[in-house]
Amino acid sequence: MAKRGGFPAGGIPGNMSNLMKQAQRMQRQMEEGQKELETKEFVAAAGGGAVEVAVSGKKEVLRIKLSEEVVDPEDIEMLQDLIVAATNEALRKAEEASSELMGKMTGGLGGLTF
Repeated sequence: MAKRGGFPAGGIPGNMSNLMKQAQRMQRQMEEGQKELETKEFVAAAGGGAVEVAVSGKKEVLRIKLSEEVVDPEDIEMLQDLIVAATNEALRKAEEASSELMGKMTGGLGGLTF
């Protein structure tokens, strides 16, 4: 009587085994890449450099640098807008680097079929 379903007595077929090894290797590479990304710093400026914001790869604000001329008690709203603009740009740079890393890691998956 013929066996139905399941794997042969030898266990996982060769192609599946290779696929599992590739997936494990990719996971390690992604973890290493993520750790490296988290150590990087992304800086952006607004107002011609009057406001500068640095964020980490973890997307945490590390520091904000303000030029004296931008600190005008009569125009707090402009300063707030510049801080927001610089922060958003720095975060965008961090996100772009993260997306680029993911693209590199998953780029070879396009040809996989199941």
